[in-house]
Amino acid sequence: VQLQASGGGLVQAGGSLRLSCVASGRSFSSYVMAWFRQGPGKEREFVAAIYWSGGRRNYADSVKGRFTISRENAKNSVYLQMASLKPEDTAVYYCAANVRGLLTTPGGYDYWGQGTQVTVSS
Repeated sequence: VQLQASGGGLVQAGGSLRLSCVASGRSFSSYVMAWFRQGPGKEREFVAAIYWSGGRRNYADSVKGRFTISRENAKNSVYLQMASLKPEDTAVYYCAANVRGLLTTPGGYDYWGQGTQVTVSS
């Protein structure tokens, strides 16, 4: 499966952005989808993941209550709605896919998008 992320940009602290990730290939609904991010000089870190059916989700503590992950299997798409953005949310955001479960480590994911830059100014 190939993943294409979009929707990043420059936003002021307190603002909102919606990231999108479109998957090509078959059986999108079989994949757990996730978002990771990698800030300047930092390791890639887990942000959120959503189960095949969309019924189960997992979030990093740093984004709980501010970010929402969702998916539309009919459109082969997963989204990350980000609100109350902070400068520390500045990073390249990546979408990823696996068939194993709501994993939180990058090594658990088989497919990656190219990343989209999110910059939050103070």
